[in-house]
Amino acid sequence: MNGKLYGVGLGPGDPELMTLKAARLIGAADVVAYPSLEGGASFARAIAAGVIPEGAEEIAISIPMSVKREPAQAAYDAGAADLAACLRAGKNVVVLCEGDPFFYGSFMYLFSRLSDEFDVEVVPGVTSVTACAAALRSPLSARNEVLTIIPGPMEETAMEQRIAAAQAVAVMKVGRHLPKIRRVLNRLGLMEHAGYVERATLPEQKAMPLAEAPETAPYFSMILVTKGEDPWL
Repeated sequence: MNGKLYGVGLGPGDPELMTLKAARLIGAADVVAYPSLEGGASFARAIAAGVIPEGAEEIAISIPMSVKREPAQAAYDAGAADLAACLRAGKNVVVLCEGDPFFYGSFMYLFSRLSDEFDVEVVPGVTSVTACAAALRSPLSARNEVLTIIPGPMEETAMEQRIAAAQAVAVMKVGRHLPKIRRVLNRLGLMEHAGYVERATLPEQKAMPLAEAPETAPYFSMILVTKGEDPWL
């Protein structure tokens, strides 16, 4: 009998933001798998380290950081094959996912490769978007406002059009795209409505108005823009 595959959201970084269900499933896993940067450590494993059981088999899925899709797709093919072998052996496999598995999460690529053959359960997690709103002490949206989520790598003109049309905005994966995002918000006159957060919920978290933010940003950073068209005060 095949084992069961779990895609488990861990939240944005603070281990205390793991759900009770996530901790229970990790603690009972036969196999714990997680993405890792090619040649580097795994942020997901670091979040869950305190609840990974002794004796659990661990599988690191090394993901190359490349703008080209092919290297990452090959890595997911190899990772899925390793997980499939464990599942066919009757082992339950928990895949660790920072944030939420289906919100810009790498687990979706494993899910697409394995869900036709195996029983899969997806366990949601706290997203970085809500964590950043909490860090800024600023609601994401109110009443009938629509929240627009934009990836930082989006082309500049398209990003400007999206932000201009939006009511509330979260720009994720800021990193090296910070100067471009600043240019867009300056042209739209929205700098005073923008907040900046990096490494949300971790000890080194920084949260401040975007106008006061550093000139460079890590990959795990976000900008929230609330235009206040539907005030919540």
